[in-house]
Amino acid sequence: MVNFMKYKKIYLVISGIILVPGVISLILFGLKPSIDFTGGTLWEIKSEQAIDLGQVDIEVSAMQKTGDATYLLRMKPIEENEKDEIKRVLAEKFGKIEEIRFETVGPILGHELLRKTLVAVVLAAGFILSYIAYQFKDKMYGLCAVLAMFHDTLILLGSFSLLGKFFGVEVDTLFVTAVLTTLSASVHDTVVTYDSIRTSAKQNPKADFSDLVNTAINRTLIRNLNNSLTIIFMLLALVLLGGATIRWFVVALLIGTIAGTYSSTFLATPLLLVWKDLENKVLSTKLRRH
Repeated sequence: MVNFMKYKKIYLVISGIILVPGVISLILFGLKPSIDFTGGTLWEIKSEQAIDLGQVDIEVSAMQKTGDATYLLRMKPIEENEKDEIKRVLAEKFGKIEEIRFETVGPILGHELLRKTLVAVVLAAGFILSYIAYQFKDKMYGLCAVLAMFHDTLILLGSFSLLGKFFGVEVDTLFVTAVLTTLSASVHDTVVTYDSIRTSAKQNPKADFSDLVNTAINRTLIRNLNNSLTIIFMLLALVLLGGATIRWFVVALLIGTIAGTYSSTFLATPLLLVWKDLENKVLSTKLRRH
């Protein structure tokens, strides 16, 4: 049986090394929000000729080429009649314009969506903490699981902060879905490992807690890896072969799944062990004083 907990400090250091660049990026640059949060118009078109906005008098915040003669235009909120007028101007200069997508989100709806997203994350964390603490009759299980969950969320947010800074990747409502899915996936394998610890404790009530944790990891690691790898392979296929509209959503799920797989075994359980060691030290100190 491999003694995984012998290297618990190394696991914590690795998590710190992975977290630091993303956290620094979040502090300095933040995330690059899409119109889902800021409000505005997103218009995807296909043109017979290459579009050069310098040749027309149109106010556009940004234009991104998404394929052969396909462009994604971002601009302030516009009405249908304004869009038709812009389409006419572009058609006169660059030939036939084919509309692929047209979406307009007001700034009020964008701010409301952002507020609801933050509330959803806080509620999810609260429910998970309460449920795990209740099921395992000990708040330390819930707190360690939530800490591992936030570790995965920070890795995901930090990764997209870096991607937004260097590659212009924006976060939208699909990204919110990916974040909430990561919360669930992170806790899933953690609960399996914690349940194995509880089972081992019932079978060997006098065993050292470190041995119980190590036994649980050896029992569940292969199962957790197999479970996660099936998801990772599917997501990799979607990243390589899927459409551009869902690519970054799939990348977010992939990052979250990998982070969750790591944290369930190599963060949530070492944190549990560190917590238990601190409790024992505090108890020993109190006993010596008395």
